[in-house]
Amino acid sequence: SFTMNTYLFLYDLMQFCGHSWIFTNMIIRFMTFGKESLADTFHSIGFVMRLCQLLSVLEILHILIGIDKSRLLPRFLQITERIIVLFVVINSQEEVQGKYVVCVLFFLWNLLDVVRYTYNMLARMGIYYLPLTWLNFSLCIPLYPLSVLAKGFAICVSLPYFESFGTYSIKLPFPFTFSIYFPYVLKMYLLVLFAGMCFIIRNLFSERTAHLGTGNIKNKRS
Repeated sequence: SFTMNTYLFLYDLMQFCGHSWIFTNMIIRFMTFGKESLADTFHSIGFVMRLCQLLSVLEILHILIGIDKSRLLPRFLQITERIIVLFVVINSQEEVQGKYVVCVLFFLWNLLDVVRYTYNMLARMGIYYLPLTWLNFSLCIPLYPLSVLAKGFAICVSLPYFESFGTYSIKLPFPFTFSIYFPYVLKMYLLVLFAGMCFIIRNLFSERTAHLGTGNIKNKRS
């Protein structure tokens, strides 16, 4: 138990460092270069962002093996949403990488994750700081739907490029008589994205009630 708790603490620490670096880098670049920095966001921090998101796949494994007591389906949906949008939509289309929506999306993701991993690290040590606990379980409720809207907008912006370049579209040879037109796949995924949002928001409210309602915050220490 001590070993697993130490491992989870180190995992949260790595994620905190990565997302803090990204978040700080974005703010400093914007203060230095203004709006010009927005179009260069992906090229400046995209590698670290992709590394952090790939690392987050471990969280699904943590739940499956029982060392993390979070619910599997909501976490799985949140992680796969990011993986699909970041790697399939943004990373594969250079024209999309310079859009302002990428900067907005990265800002929302990292703001949420800096708070979440800070809370997780303290919780591993049995520290529940009331303002941080409130922020962790409250900030995600307005920001998560905004991030879903940004994901949807990024997908819509990418559609003309997938149509023009035929990226990921597959036409099967004879004797098969059908093909996979990837823009249609993305349009169907938009429905899944917004349907999943409703489920996850309900879960976020449930978690907030469990941790903040009727004095359920345990061992609060500032």
